Amino acid sequence: MKVVILPDSFKESLDAAQVASAIHKGFASVFPKAEYHLLPLADGGEGTVQALIASNGGIVESVSVTGPLNEPVMAKIAFSIDEKTAFIEMAEACGLHLVPLEKRNPLHTTSYGVGELILYAINRGVSELIIGVGGSSTNDGGIGMASALGYEFYDKLGNKLSGNGQALFKVSSMSDTNRSLKLNDVKITIAADVVNPLTGENGATFIFGPQKGLTKSQLPEMDIAMGNFFRIAGHVIGKEVSQIPGSGAGGGMGAGLMLFANASIKKGIELVLEQLKVKEICKDADLVIVGEGRMDGQTAFGKAPVGAASCAPPTAKVIAICGSIGNGSEELYKHGIDAIFPTIPAILPIEEIMNNAFENIERTARNIAVLLKGNIGS
Repeated sequence: MKVVILPDSFKESLDAAQVASAIHKGFASVFPKAEYHLLPLADGGEGTVQALIASNGGIVESVSVTGPLNEPVMAKIAFSIDEKTAFIEMAEACGLHLVPLEKRNPLHTTSYGVGELILYAINRGVSELIIGVGGSSTNDGGIGMASALGYEFYDKLGNKLSGNGQALFKVSSMSDTNRSLKLNDVKITIAADVVNPLTGENGATFIFGPQKGLTKSQLPEMDIAMGNFFRIAGHVIGKEVSQIPGSGAGGGMGAGLMLFANASIKKGIELVLEQLKVKEICKDADLVIVGEGRMDGQTAFGKAPVGAASCAPPTAKVIAICGSIGNGSEELYKHGIDAIFPTIPAILPIEEIMNNAFENIERTARNIAVLLKGNIGS
């Protein structure tokens, strides 16, 4: 029996490699002679750099940049073996995991560090950049990133603005006079983990703002401010990006990179699956196991589990293991997933669930393997 294990991370508890290891441990206790392939995935969010660099080797460096709360953080950046391509993960510089729960407020967080990582890579002489834009604590439309790249933004009185979410409410004009000219010499590809537009009821603010700290009452005004910011900036630059699928990724970073860095956008999971040659590895699989921390209706829109499931051959069973199940998860059965198994064993404090994630996943995987034993080869 050939088993291919293709999980994304369980946010704020286990990275994708740890999840894959837990699933393998559970299955191997029941099917010790099976052929296993562990391929940790990412869809443009956290873990994207690790997944991409694993596909072609290379080196990983840590760079001090401005964090989401304007305090220094050490962010990882990866380079291909020939050092012509750099892999950047937005979450390394301004990820949600970098902001304590009590300080989560997208009005105060910034993506400035992402711009610093871009400049670091360009100054190293790379000709191509791949940037994962998921898992952020920001909803600043990339204004912080753009400020680091040399763009300047002003309020109606001509005062220069800092690059955070609050600045979107105040932007009246901008200047690209000091924009880094080195941006002209690099090809930038966005690896997006969602296909949401920039604004509207399915946009960055309404869909992802609450998990980053925005209250329900703040959402309409924040959404309007985001739209106004891109109307002003788009008029100056001569480009409209707000309706492009994925422009709402990373709190509007998808749109920001397309507008301010002339980036192109691609579904992150498609890029990772290509790099890891997942379809080739799965072609004769008997069982494909996918998963992420929470599976709901949003999972169908460019997330890793559905992308991975599409690589399974028609004869394979596709099983999903997740931390929890949310509204709309039944939609996933239309996307190649045969069954979904949550790992949370009981109503417990969130800290206990997070701390026991490995054991919960291992136990669930073992239970699934026991269920399958006798109905599938060994």
